[in-house]
Amino acid sequence: MGELRESLNDIIECGLPTALEAMGERWSFMILRAAFNGVRHFEEFLSEIGIARNILANRLTRLTESGILHRTPCPDDRRKVEYRLTEKGLDLLPTMIALRQWGEKWGTGIPSNPVLVDEQDRQPILPVTIRSHDDRVLRHMDLCWMNSSDIKPISFQDHDEDNDRVRKLSAI
Repeated sequence: MGELRESLNDIIECGLPTALEAMGERWSFMILRAAFNGVRHFEEFLSEIGIARNILANRLTRLTESGILHRTPCPDDRRKVEYRLTEKGLDLLPTMIALRQWGEKWGTGIPSNPVLVDEQDRQPILPVTIRSHDDRVLRHMDLCWMNSSDIKPISFQDHDEDNDRVRKLSAI
């Protein structure tokens, strides 16, 4: 992946330890999986994922303190609490899908059922991939590290020739 490497001992500037601190371990992921499937209440989490009450309370607190879940009283019964994914929590969906796909490929060897599909055309989603700025699928050999100050923004002038070509093809 090129000659430049990220500093591996400077964990303050790396997002991975922050993400792992918030998520931590298996039960947090299982709670998120349940939340993405519409589970909202403590007792539902308890029965759906088979987690011990004290562990669930601890993980829900951590996920709430991390801003991944939001805790609010239920509108119909103010004594009950509802846990909902925040925008920060919803942003974990690609990560959850990528981990699930990896587990299906390298762990269980069995595709999930039910299958996650695109609501518009009801077809299975593609594997989560790394994509370039122009939407090419990238593999690990296509990647390198670069200092952010060395990155030159792509100007629209660089693409004028491509845009002309698109216009010309569309006129045919």
